[in-house]
Amino acid sequence: MDIGIPRETRGGERRVALTPSGVKTLVHQGHRVWVETGAGVAAGHADSDYESAGATIAFNRIEPFARGSLIACVYAPEPREYTLLQPGQVVLGFWALPAARPDDLRALLGTGSTAIGLEAIEDEQGRAPVLTSMSEIAGGLAVIVGAGLLLSEFGGKGILLGGAPGVPPAHLVILGAGVLGRSAARAALGAGAQVTLLDNSVARLREAVRDVGGSATTMLATPPNVSKALSFADLVLGAVAVHGQRAPVLVTREMLRSMKPRSVVMDLSIDMGGCFETSRPTRFAGGAYEVDGILHFCVPNLPSAAARSATLALTNALLPYVLEVGAKGVEGALGTLPDLRRGTYLYRGRCARESLARAFQLPWEPPPDPGERA
Repeated sequence: MDIGIPRETRGGERRVALTPSGVKTLVHQGHRVWVETGAGVAAGHADSDYESAGATIAFNRIEPFARGSLIACVYAPEPREYTLLQPGQVVLGFWALPAARPDDLRALLGTGSTAIGLEAIEDEQGRAPVLTSMSEIAGGLAVIVGAGLLLSEFGGKGILLGGAPGVPPAHLVILGAGVLGRSAARAALGAGAQVTLLDNSVARLREAVRDVGGSATTMLATPPNVSKALSFADLVLGAVAVHGQRAPVLVTREMLRSMKPRSVVMDLSIDMGGCFETSRPTRFAGGAYEVDGILHFCVPNLPSAAARSATLALTNALLPYVLEVGAKGVEGALGTLPDLRRGTYLYRGRCARESLARAFQLPWEPPPDPGERA
């Protein structure tokens, strides 16, 4: 199969879908891989590294899309590039289609392509392996960035995250006890912060206590509890996710008024629409803005700040799916990997996910299952 790996064009994005080692694995399986020039440079992988792995370097934007039956990317193409997509072409990337504009989704449907969302791939236990790989990195990074935003130099309250002898540490509130929230809690507790973790599931809170230890305070994420936690928080991380759906808004602008001035909120759900009413996507450089005296940080591609590590983690999670599609074609892969079927938003220009169809009032049908025809 011909596989295209384009260079990421979203502002501040430094990752690439696959490392040269991942490309080498594909080439050894007999696939032809086309890598856009410069695709891996920001993550520390030169064009020569991909050439040594057996890839062909494409010296223009069009070629990976024109050559590839399968496109592997971090972020899916932006709407202005939908004209590059071909009928029947498979695109694996972070699509976040539940947060898309209706006009953009209609344009994508018109391409006749198959869109598989890395954030929506999910196994029978509800685990999202590709999203998890990025959430683990984002959790630790959020604590590092948040600790900086608390400092006076960056507009914060002038608080040291871990405190000092005789000086109390910052109080970190995390909304969401999923992989990202637990990763952030572990990092923050290790740095000496006070941590309160909220979730709407007691079972997930129990799992979080086992995972991060009993040092974190846990609360059920009811509106009164969220408001109470906001009132004493120095730093709030929004880590709310519903796989394959838009993130629910948990914090309204009115609720923010209970926070102390110059406190910090970081919306880590912003790629799926955000969980703060006052959130809007920004870039990493100059990415903080103020609303009602509260500092906001809402960067969708936070793992890109550790581009080399994030690219390796992404390759580890993504490569098995690319190999399966490459070996069996998309129909065969969807038949043998139910988690890949769950991640399919669109199949050959038709809506293939019920929750997406409900959100946009579209007809839908699941992708064909070869096993049912056998």
